[in-house]
Amino acid sequence: MKRFLPFYFLFAIVLVFVQSECDSAPRPNVVIVITDDQGYGDLSCMGNPELKTPNLDKLHAESVRLVDYHVSPTCSPTRSAFLTGHWTNRTGVWHTIMGRSMLRENEVTMGQIFKDAGYATAMFGKWHLGDNYPFRPEDRGYSEVLRHGGGGVGQTPDYWDNAYFDGSYWHNSKPEPVKGFCTDVFFDYAKRFIKSQKESGKPFLVHLAPNAPHGPMHAPEKWSEPYQHLGVKVANFYGMIANIDYNVGELRKFLKQEGMDQNTIFIFTTDNGTSTGSKVFNANMRGAKGSEYDGGHRVPFFIRWPEGKLTQAVDVAPIAAHVDILPTLMDFCRIPTPDNLKFDGISIKPLLYQHQASQRNKLAWPDRMLVTDSQRVKDPIKWRKSAVMTSQWRLINGKELYDIKKDPGQRSNVASGYPNVTERLRNFYEDWWTELEPTFANSTAIHLGDPHDNPARLTSHDWITTRLNPWNQAHIRNAYNGKENTGYWNVKIVENGEYKICLRRWPAEIDHPIIAPLPPGKAVPGVKAYRTTPGKAINIVRATLQIGTDIKSKPVPENATEIVFHLPLQTGKTKMKAMFYTKNKEEFGAYFVYVTKKE
Repeated sequence: MKRFLPFYFLFAIVLVFVQSECDSAPRPNVVIVITDDQGYGDLSCMGNPELKTPNLDKLHAESVRLVDYHVSPTCSPTRSAFLTGHWTNRTGVWHTIMGRSMLRENEVTMGQIFKDAGYATAMFGKWHLGDNYPFRPEDRGYSEVLRHGGGGVGQTPDYWDNAYFDGSYWHNSKPEPVKGFCTDVFFDYAKRFIKSQKESGKPFLVHLAPNAPHGPMHAPEKWSEPYQHLGVKVANFYGMIANIDYNVGELRKFLKQEGMDQNTIFIFTTDNGTSTGSKVFNANMRGAKGSEYDGGHRVPFFIRWPEGKLTQAVDVAPIAAHVDILPTLMDFCRIPTPDNLKFDGISIKPLLYQHQASQRNKLAWPDRMLVTDSQRVKDPIKWRKSAVMTSQWRLINGKELYDIKKDPGQRSNVASGYPNVTERLRNFYEDWWTELEPTFANSTAIHLGDPHDNPARLTSHDWITTRLNPWNQAHIRNAYNGKENTGYWNVKIVENGEYKICLRRWPAEIDHPIIAPLPPGKAVPGVKAYRTTPGKAINIVRATLQIGTDIKSKPVPENATEIVFHLPLQTGKTKMKAMFYTKNKEEFGAYFVYVTKKE
């Protein structure tokens, strides 16, 4: 045996050397393009007979594709799961408004994990997980940020009168004027960031999330013109996608020109089913955005990474979901899971490589069960618009069962014929719900008095109510009011002290009298823009501010642009409500409130 010892030592040294070389190899960059309201069928490579997407088709032909990939049926919930690897309902994000779109403080995002691992991190476009500290992307691990407010350009938290063209976006927490169509701007800023990281030599993570093709439907006429025969709404929806397609092509060219395409993981996906294209083409699926059927949550997912040997046009059949993406990317980028962090998803890296000859027929993959639902209510309701899914089955609302392999259109409910399958999927959901239900009462709260966001700008988008918030700027102009359209904010006072609280009907950037009307803004190509709604005059005479049980009231002078209260506040979590009243006791919420902790 002695004569073999040198060989063993040599073998060990080689192993250590190989492992060291692997660990020291440059980690891949990551570019994620996630579009808004674009469904599985809203691509020509998926069979759409009208829409032309040549650059995305090319990416599709050069990528590994998840063909049974699922997200949530609406925007914020998908984003919360995608960025944390946790079920949406665990993160506190089960709606897009009403204070239920803010990502809980205890959640650790993709941006934070990659930043802590030495990556330069950036986010461009749509965040929709909170517009105040500690919920903004710049608070959650992204060092470079350019974003609009709320869930879309022109929504209430957005800079006033934004409408897809020009306007202002928040650049690292400060409003910055921009020129051009929103998608072009976000891609342009992403390229600038990538260029800067090439010069620094640091690996980067880019989360590029255009608000397009989310409504309202506006597109540069160059891109919408080929689809005018489909009507103004669809024409501009498809026009926005055609513009995204162009920008994806230009971004890939840019990466190649900069010599960065080979070691960059490039992902294209979307956040939920189509909002507008299902009547033209829906890839034989039932339902659309917001639906518990596959059309609401099965979306495209393409991943390409030349140095990682992910370049073949391969379809991955087993079911996967948004909760899998973060652990998978960490696996690719050799980032260990932080202590005390457990994902609801898993790394699907083995699935993505199963087509390779060395892996073929070797992969034993579990028959997974996944859950998605579309709550869109103040508090989650058991079984509401839910789907329990495997690679073969879909249990809808706990009652309907579909064999998705035989019936992809979900037309034939076979629950009565497969009671054991139904029971197995129901039991999984019951356990899932039992685990998550205790977390539902842990409501998020906007921080007041924190130096990262002082003054804090609160908007009616985040009112907690049971009906409908004034969530876009047309609602503000129309002066939505009454008990059904008002609510309160959950707030957390982070420091004892004196606070200045300003109640406004119109935001500070226009400084307009509370009672005064407002002329309509300029139109843009496409459907009616939010800003083209004339602002109503309202005869407000009194304002009230309630924080906890303490209520203060003041008269509203005729030309006042804001009503200011000065109050001492104590640390703690509480509720805040700000109201305006007419002589006839008609009530309006203060759509904008600015809270400043005094020095």
